[in-house]
Amino acid sequence: MKGWLIVNRFLYTDKFSELYDWLIRAAVKAGSDLTLLTNDLFLVNTDSGNVIYPDICAQAPDYVIFWDKDIRLARALEAQGLRLYNRADAIEACDDKSLTCRLLAGRVRMPRTFTFPFTYEHLGYNNLEFLDRIEAELDYPFIIKECYGSFGAQVYLAGSRAEALSVIQKVGGRPCIAQEYIGSGRGRDIRINVVGDKCVASMLRYNDGDFRANITAGGHMKQYAPTDEQCSMALKVCRELKLDYAGVDILFGRDGEPVLCEVNSNAHFKSIYDCTGINVAEALIRHIMGETA
Repeated sequence: MKGWLIVNRFLYTDKFSELYDWLIRAAVKAGSDLTLLTNDLFLVNTDSGNVIYPDICAQAPDYVIFWDKDIRLARALEAQGLRLYNRADAIEACDDKSLTCRLLAGRVRMPRTFTFPFTYEHLGYNNLEFLDRIEAELDYPFIIKECYGSFGAQVYLAGSRAEALSVIQKVGGRPCIAQEYIGSGRGRDIRINVVGDKCVASMLRYNDGDFRANITAGGHMKQYAPTDEQCSMALKVCRELKLDYAGVDILFGRDGEPVLCEVNSNAHFKSIYDCTGINVAEALIRHIMGETA
């Protein structure tokens, strides 16, 4: 069987290339030929809907691991009949945190969330009456998240109106949400990697010096056996968003109940391997091979 691994040409660092190598090695181990391609090699014709493939691609693959957020390309490839892991709609649902919340509202337990009004990046916010309305709904501190962001870098804790104003000035006109702060989960969360409707690996992330538990933000990790309720939430989230694989981040509520934090369609898996010894790349390839065999 042959597959394509499509990645972003403009985000090609050692951290990402190592991840791609893991996927390719996992495919070889499973007897599959996985070719690494970058998104800029494909040309989408919006008039016809056709996609011009790179010269090195003689024929369409049996499957595509789409490790990117180029939604337009993903949808065009799906229109050509290719099976993407993950699908375009699933990637989009995770990439936009406001969309994640909207699609999962009433289905899983989440912090109370409000979207910032739309503005233009070159204008930002020259009227802050919307902040008054957020303050009427959420007590300080509350979380401000940019809708598009990774590794916790675009997540801010506003402890006062002055801090909220500082964050708003910093993000400019980029889309954001305001969320209830789950103080019982400060600096710790659970990462559960789901593949093919199974919880295949999990770890506890914790950070004594930051409200964010992300490893990239200075957090630490240790092995963790999730509860049935935590696993059930992770699986339900992936079913609702139609994800073949994902990293689901879960907070601890006031009474220990699971509260969904975020869902990552292209979750990195080196840290969870270092923590647990479980190779999520191999689990993903096995899932794909089982579906396409």
